[in-house]
Amino acid sequence: MHIWVDADACPAVIKDILFRVAERLQLNVTLVANQLIRVPGSRFIRALQVPAGPDVADAEIVERVNPGDIVVTGDIPLAALVLDKGGLPLNPRGEWYTRDTIAQQLTMRAFMEELRGSGVDTGGPAAFSQADRQQFANALDRELARRRRPS
Repeated sequence: MHIWVDADACPAVIKDILFRVAERLQLNVTLVANQLIRVPGSRFIRALQVPAGPDVADAEIVERVNPGDIVVTGDIPLAALVLDKGGLPLNPRGEWYTRDTIAQQLTMRAFMEELRGSGVDTGGPAAFSQADRQQFANALDRELARRRRPS
């Protein structure tokens, strides 16, 4: 199993959680971004810089993800592609994207884009909170614990 991170927009506190998890559980974590990302010196953590451009990092993640890999992203279209490849997309706020919810999320995203395109101020997401950080850590920990349990 590998953890891939859509790192361009991933909050620093989430990256820190992932760095600790990588070391503690000796899991490979790769941050993919179109800018230079600093990562701690570790044989389990690496940064992959891709060329600038729309969705280049997303395409790189989709190309490399394997079934069962976890992908940390807030990008709903990327989450849909990850699901198609058998990966497990997790939002930085600790919500798993699933086959049951992704179509509705894509529809809502398109609707909000249409509203913004017509000049409606839709606001933005709520500020990232301590509760979001904790929900992410708990969701990731539950999934990793589930995988470590003997069958």
